[in-house]
This record gives sequence, structure tokens and C-alpha cells, in this order.
Amino acid sequence: MRIRAQVAMVMNLDKCIGCHTCSVTCKQTWTNREGTEYVWFNNVETKPGIGYPKHYEDQERWKGGWQLDAKGRLVLRSGGRIKRLSRIFANPDLPTLDDYYEPATFDKDVLVSAPAGLTDTPVKQPRSALTGEPISLEWGANWEDGLGGAHERAATDPNITAMAPDAAARVKFEFEKTFMFHLPRICEHCLNPACVSACPSGAMYKREEDGIVLVDQDRCRGWRMCVTACPYKKVYVNHATGKAEKCTFCFPRIEAGQPTICSETCVGRLRYLGLVFYDEDAVLAAASVENDQDLLAAQRKVFLDPHAPETIRLATEAGLPQEWVLAAQASPVWRLISDYQIALPLHPEYRTLPMVWYVPPLSPVLDAVGAAGLDDTDADDVFHTIRDLRIPVEYLAELFTAGDADAVSGVLMKLAAMRSYMRARTLDGTVAEELCEAVGMSGKEIEDMYRLLAIAKYDERYVIPTAYAKDAAALEAQAASTSDCSLDCTGGPGMTEAATAERFHLVADGDQTRPGRGNLLTRRSDGRLGLSIDPTGERS
Repeated sequence: MRIRAQVAMVMNLDKCIGCHTCSVTCKQTWTNREGTEYVWFNNVETKPGIGYPKHYEDQERWKGGWQLDAKGRLVLRSGGRIKRLSRIFANPDLPTLDDYYEPATFDKDVLVSAPAGLTDTPVKQPRSALTGEPISLEWGANWEDGLGGAHERAATDPNITAMAPDAAARVKFEFEKTFMFHLPRICEHCLNPACVSACPSGAMYKREEDGIVLVDQDRCRGWRMCVTACPYKKVYVNHATGKAEKCTFCFPRIEAGQPTICSETCVGRLRYLGLVFYDEDAVLAAASVENDQDLLAAQRKVFLDPHAPETIRLATEAGLPQEWVLAAQASPVWRLISDYQIALPLHPEYRTLPMVWYVPPLSPVLDAVGAAGLDDTDADDVFHTIRDLRIPVEYLAELFTAGDADAVSGVLMKLAAMRSYMRARTLDGTVAEELCEAVGMSGKEIEDMYRLLAIAKYDERYVIPTAYAKDAAALEAQAASTSDCSLDCTGGPGMTEAATAERFHLVADGDQTRPGRGNLLTRRSDGRLGLSIDPTGERS
């Protein structure tokens, strides 16, 4: 057994309002430069819909992720080394710019410089941000927002086409009969990343210390096999540099003890960050189980209980700091995934073992119970209505459990039980023991789950190892020692100021650190300068 630590994320889809703040702040931080105009490390999709890029979930077309061969061995869907080598200069399984969208700007000078006295109102014309030529806007990264155009395209959503005909017939695209929810997506930073295995030059790699998947810009040769291999299509090519780029999980912020920029700015407070311990030796076996619907349970078995004495012993022997053990024990991600078991992975059938999980959205279940003429205080009536909610359980199952509707129903029942239990506690102070027994949880567990999902504070939602926080001062001193930003290289994120550790939510007035946070103004006791952030490969 080899213990590893992984920084992971859980998103509560019930709280996403589709404001796209996370997308905008991520765009401004990482992809606001030439060559990445079409790139969104973080995007928010409306489901049902075909997504960004178009139909990215259709792996029969894009050949992403892993599959089992005739002998039950795990192989890349894009093919073995010989096949990939034969396509290294002409890979046919790549999305085109039309599948993403051609970024556009507008000729605003037409409005500013329009002369007075015109009989017609001047109109600004969309122009390609790549060529400068006039274009017609027909698609975008957020084209389906709020079910825009759903009556024309959403019926071809791969999740709908994979559903049984009777279940698919329940998905309506008529006013007052349809449903929708928002799905924020970033790189999954998988335990078994297909992009890393497919890279011919070894530029893609998974960091040993925290599991973040990154691209070595020096070694990348732009073969684009990673783009094909990623089933979530979260690896992009910078057309100015010819290099692959992807979500970095905001590793400079994580190293400074801060949450990712998408988490920090999330209006709905739906994101949770924390550490998960897992057995690296068990990853291959978990990804190789025969039945797709067994992958969820197999991945959960890979995770190690951070409270178990054996896990603590293994972590100590592996040299993991004590702060990391404490962070894993307080991790909200561990609690949502393994304790409460209400978080689910996105498309586990891709066999990459993703590490960005989701709490599925729950329709207004009590309204549905009342509309059916049933008693919304009766546990049996509430649970029996789960299958008749506005969002079909079968659709959620295609997204999160490889089609296992019972697994999704179990999660929704826990969420419905939590709502009914807390409703009774709030109205008359009664304890609905029958609800607890029905979902196999105690009253305290339900109340703790409610606190985490509904009213958790900043330090409860983001539990980042204090060892990283202690390195923040050294990283800040390292950045301040030069006028150049270590990330400001050719084709880099385009920062122009010295990278200093942002103190927002970390240090209060009077240099008093927040509870549970390391002191940013002191160096580590061993005098280390922390991790060097230098994508150019040049070391002083």
C-alpha cells in the first residue's frame, strides 16, 4: 500500500445559480492572453445541453478516457502507442474551433465615431478575435445558458440519448414542462488521468505531493494527444505557443494556503476544497472493474479513512506532515464523499477516477409530494416521490453513476430526509427518527450534514493544509525579490505585477491570523523557501 494525498473539490449543484462568476474570474486570471481566446478552464454548462465543446461527452466520437479490452485490461480509448504514433502529425479525433466556438469582439468604434444626424442607428458588428474579419455568431461557450436553444439542440445531449426510451420521453423541452440545472466544470485532476498516459513527450504529469495535474511547458511539443485522451475535454492548445494548457487547480494559491480562484469568488458558496488520502496501489484495480456501475464503489474503496490508526501510521511513514493528516481529518471533501456518501463523480464510466465530485441537484421534493396528493411529512411518501421529480433520476444517473438510478435515488433520499428532518426541527422542535432510520443516519449526522451543505463558514468549506500556509511568507518573499513575476513568461498567464500572497480572508486587521490558519508572516522552522514556481525552467 502506497498512501498519497490528493487535493480534491466537491460542488453542491443545488446552490449553483449560474452566475458564471467563477468562469469570469478564472478567465481573467489564467486565459486572458493571446492564444487562449477560446479557452475556459472553468465553464458553467446548462443541463440538459450538449456542452462545451459540443458533445464532449460522446466518447464514441472523441475517443476520450479508458476502456477495457477483450482481456479485461485497461487501455486508452484513443488507442495504443503504435496507433497514436501513426496519428501524431494528423490526429482526426480532435474538436475543431467550431466545436468550441470562434471568439468574437465588436467594432465599438462604429458607435463612438458615428457622426451626428444619421437617419439610421449605427450597429456594432461582431468580428473574429482571431482574424478580425466580420463573422456571424452561431455558438459560444455559454450558448445554452438558461436552456437557450434547447428546443433545437438539447435533445441530442449524449446523456439523453443514452437513457432508456421511456425515461428519455420524460425529458420535455416545452415551456413549464422542462427542467434545467447548472453544471460548473474544471479539470478533474483524476487519479488515473488519461491525458498523462497519452502524452508522447511526458509533458503532462501528476504532482506527487498533492495530485494536481499540470503541463511542463518546456517538454510539451504540441502533439495534442492529451486533448483527445481527456474525456472531459479540459485540455486545450494555445494556438500562439502551440503548447497544451489546462486548469492548474490554482496551485500557486493552494501553495499559499488559499482556495482556488473559482472557489474564492463563488457567489453561491457551493465549492468545497480539502485533502483526501488514497492508496495508489489500488487505483489500477479500481479503474479496471468490469461493470461500469461498480466504478463508484470501487473508487470510494481507494480512499483511506484519515481517522484510522493504520492510515495515520502510513502517512507518518510516508513523510506526510502532521498538518496534512489534520487537514485530511477535517476535510469537507472526505465527509461528503465517504462519510455521508452524497457526492458523486462526473461520468465514472470514463475510468479516469475523477477528483472533482458533485452533490446532485434535488428538485422541490416537498412540492412534488403535495402535488401528488401525498403527505409531505410522511417519509414513505417523500421517498416514493423521488422517482417522479422534475429532474429525471435517470438523467442524473447518466451523469454521475454510469446509469445506476438506484445510487442517485439513495443520495436524493438523504438530501430529502435532511430537508424534512430540519423542517420538523425548525417548526416544532420534533426529531423525525423514522427519517434517520430510513436513510441509515443518526440525527446528529443529519444536522452536521445540513451545517456543511447550508451554513458552513469559510474555514469549514476550504481546508487547505497549514503546511502550505506556512510556506506562503517564503513564497511571497521569493516573488518580491524580483520585479518580474515568475509566471510572466512567453505565452504565460500574462501577469504584470510581482506575485504576492493575497491576504484576503487570511489575515485580519492587526496582522491577526484567522483561526486554524498558519501565520503568513513567519518562515518555516526548517528555513525552506517553499516550492519554486517557474514554468520557464530557468532557475537562479
